[in-house]
Amino acid sequence: MDALTIQEAAETTGWSPRMLRYIERIGLIEPRRSASGYRLYGPEELQRLRTLRQLTERYGIGLADVGFALRLRRDTSLQKAVAAWLDEKPRRPDDVAPGDWLRWEQDKHQQLLAEIRQPRTQPAACRHEEQEHA
Repeated sequence: MDALTIQEAAETTGWSPRMLRYIERIGLIEPRRSASGYRLYGPEELQRLRTLRQLTERYGIGLADVGFALRLRRDTSLQKAVAAWLDEKPRRPDDVAPGDWLRWEQDKHQQLLAEIRQPRTQPAACRHEEQEHA
């Protein structure tokens, strides 16, 4: 046999079957499938799982961090948005008096939380564009 089932891969790698499915779902590995749809883990997947564990242990990061790094690599608009946020310094809006800035920020947070709690009826990109113009 040239591949392992998910249970065999779990026993070999120390990742649980549930964790292996999560790793696949966030796009870090993509095991091939048998004719009946079972995941098959060959030497390529085992190597990726081993080096993934080494990466997370060495740098003290989680799988979600690696998944986000992958997403960031693939999505240039997200990449630019994160870079812009990291570079941006807090700045009081010109039309807000210094003594009113704290209250203004509190109000903005309340508006944001109210929007987040509303049922989503349009794609996130549309909501983002509307917020930019607010």
